[in-house]
Amino acid sequence: MKKVLLGCLGVTLLLSSCVSSKKYADLEAKHKTAQDLLNSATVKLNDCLEEKATASSRLQTLEDQNAFLKANNQDLINNMGNLTTLTTKGAENLEKSLESLQEKDLTIRKLNDAITRRDSVNLSLVQSLKGVLGNLDDEDIEISVEKGVVFVSISDKLLFSSGSYNVTSRAKEVLGKVAKVVNNKPDFEFMVEGHTDNVPYRGNGSLLDNWDLSVKRATAVVRILQNDFNVDPKRMTAAGRSEYIPVSSTEKSKNRRTRIVVLPKIDQFYSMIEEGMKDPSINK
Repeated sequence: MKKVLLGCLGVTLLLSSCVSSKKYADLEAKHKTAQDLLNSATVKLNDCLEEKATASSRLQTLEDQNAFLKANNQDLINNMGNLTTLTTKGAENLEKSLESLQEKDLTIRKLNDAITRRDSVNLSLVQSLKGVLGNLDDEDIEISVEKGVVFVSISDKLLFSSGSYNVTSRAKEVLGKVAKVVNNKPDFEFMVEGHTDNVPYRGNGSLLDNWDLSVKRATAVVRILQNDFNVDPKRMTAAGRSEYIPVSSTEKSKNRRTRIVVLPKIDQFYSMIEEGMKDPSINK
């Protein structure tokens, strides 16, 4: 009986031992599988973490770029606004400049028209003077126009004796012809200038030098024009220039002269400008 029980017990223990080994093997297999899965999951987790870090870095970069682009966009919007303002102001300034240029151009045209009219009057005056004085030698009398002013230069040998300021009888004939022209041009004023050479004055009497002589000669001519030929004294000026405006450095005789400077009255010149402003051809 004991042998039977021992045999049964041995079988039982043997069966029990066999089951435990099988379960252990299964558990061992499951453990290995789980370990493999864990390792795989760990690798994937690490990959995910790296991808997340890369994505986070890219996201930060994109956000920075987005912020930069937004700032630039705002700057561009501001600049466009400034450019629009500048363009508007530039257009306004350009328009004002064009208006100013047009006004200046109109003024220049008006002045040119007035100068043309003045030159026409001067030409008429020169022709009249040359008409009445045409029989005199060019060396004795010269008529010219410079910068809108008519000059009549008469040599001393026609007007005065050497060192004297007494007008000769022949000079009165010449001055009478000049007076005839200027009396027909009431819109002109004129100045009589006495000029000498640089030889010091050595005459007797009250004259001190060439200044005195040049002034006396100018006033002598003015008196003849006023008293003998009825030229309005308000239109005349007497001036002495002495020796200081010579016309020749070699021929002193050319420097001894009396010069009549004829020019439009200032108010008359302005009247010509005003008339030019009323001209329809100018005010187009």
